[in-house]
Amino acid sequence: MTEGLRTVRRHRGADTLLVMLPGAYMTAEDYAARFFPLLDQRALALDVLAVDLGLDAVSAGDALPAVRDQILRPARQTYRWVWLGGISLGGLLALSLAADHREAIDGLCLIAPYPGSRLTTNAIARAGGLDAWQPTAEQLDDPEYRVYNWLKAPPAGLPSFVGYASEDRFADGMRAIAERFPPTARRTVPGNHDWPAWCELWEYFLDSGLVSA
Repeated sequence: MTEGLRTVRRHRGADTLLVMLPGAYMTAEDYAARFFPLLDQRALALDVLAVDLGLDAVSAGDALPAVRDQILRPARQTYRWVWLGGISLGGLLALSLAADHREAIDGLCLIAPYPGSRLTTNAIARAGGLDAWQPTAEQLDDPEYRVYNWLKAPPAGLPSFVGYASEDRFADGMRAIAERFPPTARRTVPGNHDWPAWCELWEYFLDSGLVSA
């Protein structure tokens, strides 16, 4: 059972909230130290909530129900729009929530989204790629496979940003995810799987016009 999630918030009194889920071994303070100052340089009507999720809770399957129940559902009572995002593993977790609870969010901000295990991606590749792959009932019990089933046809009206660095060690899988979204939703920058690239992508998101000033 997951206790109350620990969060760090940048509050501006906006009617849009972006909930950012962490990568592996990342804390909410990492977002506060690196992403919040870049937001503060802009006059955007955006509140950001960075969440801590322990890897044990993620592995046990407790983390995402806690995000849904403790953060996303209450946010619906306060905000007009609720966006969800994350870096690396956090991006995959955001996709998982989008796949299982489409009604909970109004947009996605995926920065270097981890493409999942090779077991998952290799099985899809062996089936001839995502469009040819038809999931089994057993596969659909697994959240990673449900993400890829959702990626077959993401909701056309869902505002999204998907960015990654060209030299990221997971770039091939990230490209495969990004290509499921419209070209205008995608951004690639030079760099690796690290904060300099993620901060550049964050700035692209902030300047994209997806969230109004």
